Amino acid sequence: MSYATTNPYTGEVVKTFSENTDAEIVAAIEKADHAFQSWKETSFAERAQVMQKAADLLRRDADHYAGLLTLEMGKLLSEAKGEVELSARIFEYYAEHAEKQLKPEKLPVADLAEGEAMLVHDPLGVLLAVEPWNFPFYQVARIIAPQLSAGNTLLLKHAAIVPQSAAAMESLMQKAGLPDGAFINLYPSHSQIEMIIEHPLVRGVALTGSEGAGAVVAAAAGRALKKSTLELGGADAFVVLADADMEKTVEWAVFGRHWNGGQVCVSSKRMIIVDEVYDEFLERYTKGVAGLVAGDPRDPKTTLAPLSSRGAVDDINKQIQEAVKLGATATEIGPKVPNQGNFVQPTILTDIGEDNPARYWEFFGPVSMLFRAKDEADAIRIANDSPFGLGGSVFTTDTKHGAEVARQISTGMVFVNHPTMVKADLPFGGIRNSGYGRELLGLGIKEFVNHKLIDVVDIDAEF
Repeated sequence: MSYATTNPYTGEVVKTFSENTDAEIVAAIEKADHAFQSWKETSFAERAQVMQKAADLLRRDADHYAGLLTLEMGKLLSEAKGEVELSARIFEYYAEHAEKQLKPEKLPVADLAEGEAMLVHDPLGVLLAVEPWNFPFYQVARIIAPQLSAGNTLLLKHAAIVPQSAAAMESLMQKAGLPDGAFINLYPSHSQIEMIIEHPLVRGVALTGSEGAGAVVAAAAGRALKKSTLELGGADAFVVLADADMEKTVEWAVFGRHWNGGQVCVSSKRMIIVDEVYDEFLERYTKGVAGLVAGDPRDPKTTLAPLSSRGAVDDINKQIQEAVKLGATATEIGPKVPNQGNFVQPTILTDIGEDNPARYWEFFGPVSMLFRAKDEADAIRIANDSPFGLGGSVFTTDTKHGAEVARQISTGMVFVNHPTMVKADLPFGGIRNSGYGRELLGLGIKEFVNHKLIDVVDIDAEF
């Protein structure tokens, strides 16, 4: 595996990094375990100070951190600044809420005269976080903020194309006052990831990535009897009902599909529109997509970012070609994208038949799949006809009814009148091929703790 920063807009290889040796990785694991022995004994107040300091530093040096994101994976500079702020809010959230979320819970017992029972939430130890390139800071923050707040320590294996962002997160936590060894960035090979998971001092692994990567990591964790969480791909349904406010709905549709260059697991990838308003939606949506401006992600006028790598461009173009061979219609939208940079021409796929396997694929870029539903029931059926189950959205002016429809969509998250969003104070996760486990909020912080029962029985209690 080659760790290197390659500018997605210019193609320039900016900096390369060497992989860790086996000895370096073992030393890092042992160092993280040593740090755990003292970090787990710190108070929530001490941990909160570190989390708040990390948030403060991210905000203070936002331009620096945002610049790294744009350099390494091509994110629009405005979106990069938004990611930095989101990451800061996550650290801040756990600084404020971690102690309350892990407070010992007194359990009701049948016979109070015999004593009392409670659950305490103890950290497990050293964890491995395997993270992707599309949100280099946010993906890391949403695992390390809760788990460090819980008293665990972490090793990071970040994506090979964002090595400087990975190193920046390690440096950030050191500057924030985290003890040496409590969070360590590594550059391991694929084979070394399994070695890390199998090491007896490593207690669990959290992965955000592809289905393939998730299957490999989950299998390794299973063989080692280690706890794992997986946040994988998605093909979110964007359901448009007959009474939707079409102007606002289309604005959200264009944004929901194309933010971060369309490289988001919760992008609005499958747009399902009831027949009554399908033609109007298609006309408006086509016009909206045509208005996107592809170019230098540092330029404020740019609204469509390049993809993260040339390989990503090749992959999605092959998917489009295959979908067409299988019967879909592909319509390229808008002005021709620049030759410079890893751009894909925005494309709308229609006529995706029930027998076309492309309807079940995830397109990780500016490709929209549009489906005409006969009615609301058919829209719900199409929304649920997917191997994925991450997020989704329903658009209607009747919000109460929208919530009722949302209840019928089988995913981990559904939003009414908004594409699937990410916030510091909302849980994140899916079902089926989109993975298992939850991140953020109180659900996320409890994924890697020992929910230990302590039952105290009065010494005079009878057998």
